[in-house]
Amino acid sequence: MTHKISFGTDGWRGIIAKDFTFDNVRLVARAVAAYIKGQGLGERGLVVGRDNRFLAEEFAEAVAEEFVQQGIPVFLCCGATPTPVTAYAIKIHGAAGAVMLTASHNPPPYNGFKFIPEYAGPALPHITKKIEENIAKLQAGEPCDAYELTPPEGRYGRLLEEEKPRACSCTEHNPFDDYVKHIASLVDLQAIGRAGLKAVIDPMYGAGIGYLEHILGEAGVQLEVIHNHRDPLFGGTLPEPTGKSLAELKSRVKAGGAHLGLALDGDADRFGIIDAGGEYITPNQFLPLLYYHLLTVKGWRGPVARTVATTHLLDRLAAKYGQPVYESPVGFKYIGQNLLEKDCILGGEESGGLSIKGHIPEKDGILAGLLAAEMVACHGKSLTELLQQVYAEFGRLYSERLDIHTSPEQKADILDQLKDFAPDELAGQAVREKITLDGTKLVLADGAWVLIRPSGTEPLFRVYVEANSPEQKNQLQQQVKDLLKLR
Repeated sequence: MTHKISFGTDGWRGIIAKDFTFDNVRLVARAVAAYIKGQGLGERGLVVGRDNRFLAEEFAEAVAEEFVQQGIPVFLCCGATPTPVTAYAIKIHGAAGAVMLTASHNPPPYNGFKFIPEYAGPALPHITKKIEENIAKLQAGEPCDAYELTPPEGRYGRLLEEEKPRACSCTEHNPFDDYVKHIASLVDLQAIGRAGLKAVIDPMYGAGIGYLEHILGEAGVQLEVIHNHRDPLFGGTLPEPTGKSLAELKSRVKAGGAHLGLALDGDADRFGIIDAGGEYITPNQFLPLLYYHLLTVKGWRGPVARTVATTHLLDRLAAKYGQPVYESPVGFKYIGQNLLEKDCILGGEESGGLSIKGHIPEKDGILAGLLAAEMVACHGKSLTELLQQVYAEFGRLYSERLDIHTSPEQKADILDQLKDFAPDELAGQAVREKITLDGTKLVLADGAWVLIRPSGTEPLFRVYVEANSPEQKNQLQQQVKDLLKLR
């Protein structure tokens, strides 16, 4: 049976040795090569990066070999490389794009294949659709449009050095220095250095090892670093920097009297932040803080981009400063598009991804951690204290996401109900607006909102609520579950 390979919100992912096999990885690489050739960009070459998972080096070499076989030059990143650094390497080389082999924050048995086009941000749906079409044609033994690929040859696992005598060889490259120089231009490292900060860094055994340590260490920050060696099992947990997974980081921050704890996920594109008191700062809290900092301290002016599931506190800040807000479906590819096309100074999502003006349109946890340090240094306050200042001026909002499992039959029934789901009021507030950009979102008269999004792969619904009080949040959650019979 032919295995169907599809690209989700951030690439194709599968279980190593079951779905994510050398055969399938090489197949997807040939489909990307066909896409690049079809765009007339083959001569510009492709960057190949990878994280710290099982067989990471071997998978990266397999992808590089396939591109070389098709006459496409390859810039192979040396060692584990974060997704944002791999993306930035596109700019360094003027490449046609990059492939990042990572499953990001997914469990250890998974790996993934992410294609990043020449603009150095996540591939938009029309691009991944074309790659998926190429995959299907290759599986069926059909040519990919008007161009042909060189038939695969040789044995799996051969060394790249065997390809180097060819005209289109594979060049190894370490983008560390170029990336660090660029990122230093976006952050006030002098202010960080003057502040006498102490920080604890947790790269969670992932590809981000060495980046925050180097940049902050050079700036003069006193550092403690944990989980900074390769472990494909990620210490027996998920490489996802959330409040639940950062217990050790919290305790180290408190025990050492640090100003910040900064964590990265498996490929360093998402961030996790612990404040001086050991409190986890959620992305829905950090994004408004950062927008406030960009507007007030840096003096920037410009729109903000957020997904449908991300806090509307950003909207309140934007309204005061006369700036538009661009709402998008879930997926950083849409945020990246707004950063490119709408001149946004900040784009972010509630799941822990962000980027700013002047950077690539790809989420970057390293940049987020550095900006957190800059904020503490410039304001002379902890992030919690700064958050209270923002709440005092703009009001506080309470956000939470519930994941509710159903049976496949229940999911189908609820999806049918959602087509006409338009209550006049919820939690005693009139429903002001219904948004169906991604799922079903109801915005209430007092600014509270609820979003119901079905999973694309599981019998599961995600219910996001943002409210003006904990009581209203609980009431909205319960009422939506009752109305849709979600249990």
